Amino acid sequence: MSLIGRKALVVGGSTGIGRAIAEAWSQAGMEVTVLSRSQPAKQGNLRWMAVDLTDDTLAHAALVEASREPLHAVCFAAVHYGDRRSFFSETPVSEWRQQLEVNLNGLWLTLNATLPALRQTRPGMFLNVSSEVVYNGGPGRSGYAATKAACASLIHSVSQEENPEEVQFVSVLPAGMVDSAGIRRRRPADFDYSSYMRPESFASIAVELVSGRDRIRNGESLIVHADGSWQSIQDKQPESQSDRSRL
Repeated sequence: MSLIGRKALVVGGSTGIGRAIAEAWSQAGMEVTVLSRSQPAKQGNLRWMAVDLTDDTLAHAALVEASREPLHAVCFAAVHYGDRRSFFSETPVSEWRQQLEVNLNGLWLTLNATLPALRQTRPGMFLNVSSEVVYNGGPGRSGYAATKAACASLIHSVSQEENPEEVQFVSVLPAGMVDSAGIRRRRPADFDYSSYMRPESFASIAVELVSGRDRIRNGESLIVHADGSWQSIQDKQPESQSDRSRL
């Protein structure tokens, strides 16, 4: 299936995995709109709309505006981790609310606004960027783990409600730590990232999912490796990235 001229939306696509997916779709010929709080650097062919997922009214309006035409693919990659890993007893309620608003409510708002546009392309693809914390809770990540697990449950439930001939759902998650702007804000200046994955590892699977060359079942969760290969969590559970030394 040719992707030239097909329309895609990436929520949280200014940096990291979301940006890599947006660029992969754009390079494959899709017309890609990125919704994010900050404007993507070196924007290229990406269209950008500002959105703050903590403001329900403005976020809903931006998402509806971006979904006025039929969409072939939507990716939700927005996330709020916090400034650093911290124990539950040390986490302020303001950070918990931020995680709820961006991670979980942001996904709900995106689904609510974009599903009608995805149904029109039969089938549209909703791609959710997930995390191993869905399967591996750990110290210093309680809020992040709880919200991402809720996101996975939301996607799993909606995928069973929607007609798969109209909309299909897939979640992707990295096999290891990913070198991203958010990670770099939480690491020392001299940190060695040589063992970390790159966001570009998600480019191949993102294009494969939308182009129809895949043999992936609706509702599947896929672990993506550094070389771009992937496997279903039904075949292997993701390894935990919990590490007390990173607290």
